[in-house]
Amino acid sequence: MKNILNYNIIYKIIKSSLITLPTPSNINLWWNFGSLLGITLMLQIITGLMLSFHYTPNIDLAFNSIIHMNHDINYGWILHYMHMNGASMFFFCIYCHVGRNIYYSTYFNKMTWISGTFIILLLMGTAFIGYVLPWGQMSYWGATVITNLLSAIPYVGTEIVQWIWGGFSINNATLNRFYSFHFILPFILLFMVIMHLVFLHEKGSSNPLGTNSNLSKIPFHNYFTIKDILGFNMFFIIIIFLSLINPFLLGDPENFNPANPLVTPVHIQPEWYFLFAYAILRSIPNKLGGVIALLMSILILLIMPFYNLNKIQSNKFYFINKNLFWMFFNIFLLLTWIGMNPVENPFIIIGQILTIMYFLYFMINPLIQKNIDNKIL
Repeated sequence: MKNILNYNIIYKIIKSSLITLPTPSNINLWWNFGSLLGITLMLQIITGLMLSFHYTPNIDLAFNSIIHMNHDINYGWILHYMHMNGASMFFFCIYCHVGRNIYYSTYFNKMTWISGTFIILLLMGTAFIGYVLPWGQMSYWGATVITNLLSAIPYVGTEIVQWIWGGFSINNATLNRFYSFHFILPFILLFMVIMHLVFLHEKGSSNPLGTNSNLSKIPFHNYFTIKDILGFNMFFIIIIFLSLINPFLLGDPENFNPANPLVTPVHIQPEWYFLFAYAILRSIPNKLGGVIALLMSILILLIMPFYNLNKIQSNKFYFINKNLFWMFFNIFLLLTWIGMNPVENPFIIIGQILTIMYFLYFMINPLIQKNIDNKIL
């Protein structure tokens, strides 16, 4: 009897979330990225679990274990390449997801937006730790640079760094700790995503017009399931194409060399999806200031739900806001470009100007919205 009740509860949850969920009839393909993030997370968890069977978290064996799973394990190469490129796809989808929310001003569901912001931070931490595991040159030196940033924390910074390292330098204990963290963090991320969906379904999905009328809503199935399946097909075409044709297109050539603490790469840089934050970090001369700016580049998103709400939410109806968004989009791209360049002039001064403009967007946008509200009233 209890089993029947449990099955009924599970069925009702699935039905209310995927079948009868009231969904705005006018949402477009930009709303597909939420479901794409879900399928990407499941892909990363499954492929990561398969790879963990053959990975050896030891500084003398880690690099060779990657080669072993690529050459000696049946289909190990495709699992590795899909997991590696899946991280890039994850960040591409989440940046598009955040950009869509900013463009259409759909960030006023406070708990959904706040939980989503912390999901980004958790995802960045998980991806950084995972990048260290192959134990190539860029993995080692990237870990050295980023973990050393924590030493800027007053009083306890050095102790925190030594705890993370498991000693006085990056060594075998560090790799073991990173492997453990990388294994458990995706499941914490999955829990955060479930909470994010609970908050989303509590208030309902937004739409391009920014209206909240229940009259224009239809059941999620089967109209939106078909749209999501189309998005899934496009996603798998891209990731399979990358994995089969050019799996290392988005990687760094330095990581083909085993980690060597005695040889520093000419230019240390993270993966492409961290470059904008890395450029912001480098633009601040003070170490602690750079760390704060790095964190604030993501945490500043938390102020957006507290903006003044326009009579019509979507930016597509406001010329100035729309142009400000596209300026912000170009600033993001330019910061990514700056992050892949060496720390020298003119890249230093350009990065500092772009950093100021990046944060100014979040300061100017609410002032313009307030001015628009006053004109409407």
